[in-house]
Amino acid sequence: MAPSVRTFKIRLAYATRGLSVASHAACIFANNGRYRFYSASTLPSASAVVVGAGPGGITVLGNLLEHSSQLQADQRKLVWVDPEFQGGRVNSRYREVPSNTKVSLFVQFAHDVSPFKAIAEATPKPNALTALQDLPQDKGCCLSYAADMCLMLTEGLTAHPQVHPHKGRVTSATLQESTKTWTVTFESGQSVTTPRIAFCTGSHPVSTTLPGTEKIHLSPIDLDIALKPSDLAKIFDPAANITVAVIGASHSAILVLMNLVNLANSSHPHLRIKWFTRNKLRYAEYMDGWILRDNTGLKGQAADWARQNLDDEAFPNSPVNKVIQKVWTSGREEEAYREDFPDCTHIVQAVGYARNPLPRLEVVKKDGKAAEPLRVEYDNLNGRFYKLESSKSGHERDFVPGLFGAGIAFPQRVTDPHGNVEHAVGFWKFMKFVKKVVPDWVKS
Repeated sequence: MAPSVRTFKIRLAYATRGLSVASHAACIFANNGRYRFYSASTLPSASAVVVGAGPGGITVLGNLLEHSSQLQADQRKLVWVDPEFQGGRVNSRYREVPSNTKVSLFVQFAHDVSPFKAIAEATPKPNALTALQDLPQDKGCCLSYAADMCLMLTEGLTAHPQVHPHKGRVTSATLQESTKTWTVTFESGQSVTTPRIAFCTGSHPVSTTLPGTEKIHLSPIDLDIALKPSDLAKIFDPAANITVAVIGASHSAILVLMNLVNLANSSHPHLRIKWFTRNKLRYAEYMDGWILRDNTGLKGQAADWARQNLDDEAFPNSPVNKVIQKVWTSGREEEAYREDFPDCTHIVQAVGYARNPLPRLEVVKKDGKAAEPLRVEYDNLNGRFYKLESSKSGHERDFVPGLFGAGIAFPQRVTDPHGNVEHAVGFWKFMKFVKKVVPDWVKS
């Protein structure tokens, strides 16, 4: 059974850093809540601002703390900004989702930088990490375990004397080109200056207008809801005849099919599914020291279920074919949608994710004139942003000083031994990438 969200009381030995536990607790913990957040007016400058407190933001902050000794003693303050500080989307939306990551990699993530290890050692046991350690290490787990680990690390990081958590949103960031410093403005109107910003702002499911469906109305089901069985069951009348169109063949699409089939076989016997796909199922394959389709192929529980029920050889004899109708759309998408959508009542699109919008970016050039928009692109080999104009002109990329990104919105681009290019998404993959690039971020 997955653990529930828990509050972990952190008693970190910060006295060795020049701040006693008691005095630090007095400035963090409030009488009416878990902890108090800093106002930007109390901290006019910082060595870095990390925007986002999901897995990517947690990873970046831990690595910046790991390398903070390279900064001058009076420049080690890190501002951490998030509207909630509750583990990001993995905690708010995906606690019921089975992971495609082995448990051992979540455990390794929590031990890979010294600030995380300090939190793990100081957190009373049993805790979120020991819960992970008690699971089979070579299998996946419910993401609630990873989410609880994020909450534990978040509580420890917000209690760190170098970290100044600010609860809110960043509305804009303006680069002073002459000094290479940023003014980061919050929705409250307050601001902080810094030489470095790291955006770990997350992503969200996307949906598109499918060809030939403009005049066909189906009730949309948000992918996040379709991935949460406890919420999905509440959408449908158990006695009604329901047919759900599921678009896609990704990991998320297979999980949605699993959830819908489970409903059809239990509380919603009149539910049926039309699965629209243009691709054969693709699986991750464990090679000699690496994984083929590591980031795009099916893994874990989704892969096992798909092999048993959805593969061409398995489907005719699987009980799911009484619930699922396959609709191949390759080369005939518009025709397939026009023919089969009228029989459907609802639709789930599992076709990918898009970055959440960034705050407004501006630059004040060396001539001192009024700020103007700063248009950037992300370099997913080094975690930096470059000016869009430099790439369009064909010149060498003009990297923007002190502007970085990581996490699911800004993952690393990787190439496997067969030459396949993918984007590396996952807790441990974030950690490997951030550990590689943060030393250069700190030096810049």
